[in-house]
Formats: sequence, C-alpha cells, structure tokens
Amino acid sequence: MQQTRFQLLVLGSGDRLRDWAANPWRRWSLQLIVLSVSFSIGGILGAISGTIAVLDPIGALACVVAIEMAARLRGPLLRRRDQAVLLGLLDMARIGLLYGLLLEGFKLL
Repeated sequence: MQQTRFQLLVLGSGDRLRDWAANPWRRWSLQLIVLSVSFSIGGILGAISGTIAVLDPIGALACVVAIEMAARLRGPLLRRRDQAVLLGLLDMARIGLLYGLLLEGFKLL
C-alpha cells in the first residue's frame, strides 16, 4: 500500500513529541497536563458511576483493568531508552486516574 501524508504524520508524531519534550520544562508541563486531565477523568468516572449506581462493579473492573494494563505496558517501555517521554506520560496518567478515583471514594465515605 502507498503511504499517505497522514500515515507519515501519525508515524512520526512520537519522534516529534520526543524532540519537542527534550526541554525539561516542556516535558514537565506536558506531564502536569496529563496528570490533571487523568485526575479529572477519574473524578468524572467516580461521580458518574456513583450517580447511576447500576454499573458500579463493571466500572470498577474497567478502571482496575485500565490501570493494570498501564502497569504491564510500563515494563517494555523501561527497556527502551528512547521512550522516556511516553513512560512519564503513562505514569502520570496512571497516577492521576488512581488519585481521582481515590478522592471520589473518600467523598462517598
């Protein structure tokens, strides 16, 4: 198949992100944005599942599976030195989602 311009842009986006985030301030700001967004998503998921109160076990299972898959994906990324930015973003997303869900759990107590 012929490679389109869109395919080339998508395939090169990881390299461009790594080059852009070579500056520590940019990398930290990107990680902070991912942490904030995932924290908000965790709070939203907790609030929605608490309001509906029908799919609580399924929602909890989906969140545990997502966090566990992110933890398992971390292993191969640790072995590759060129994926440090992606590893940091994955860790921040995991931490933010977990903290958002934890905060919603404390609100329900």
